[in-house]
Amino acid sequence: QVRLVESGGGLVQTGDSLRLACAASGLTISSFAMAWFRQTPGEERKFVARVYRDYDSTDYADSVEDRFTITRNNAKNTVYLQMNRLKPEDEATYYCAAQDSDVGSRFPTVYHYWGQGTQVTVSS
Repeated sequence: QVRLVESGGGLVQTGDSLRLACAASGLTISSFAMAWFRQTPGEERKFVARVYRDYDSTDYADSVEDRFTITRNNAKNTVYLQMNRLKPEDEATYYCAAQDSDVGSRFPTVYHYWGQGTQVTVSS
């Protein structure tokens, strides 16, 4: 059974940093493209960042470019999202996703597996 379990969310102030983790079981993350999405109430789930399967190339939404970094630790079977200089508009539930492909996608509908999410709250 595949499980993706996010952790690391919490309440922070504007300008602070957080590191989210996505621990996988039942799959080997090095065989998947991995991504982070976020969602606020009443809104669609939106792309944040992805790391490709084979080359560790990354892709970011414009809104987080230069502030967020996605990395993968294959030995721990865990994907991370380092979030720096957080803004109130970054507040959301963050989800980890896995897709059995080389590059993944910016579209959430194509991902095979999802975690339950972790809440990030940013106070101004």
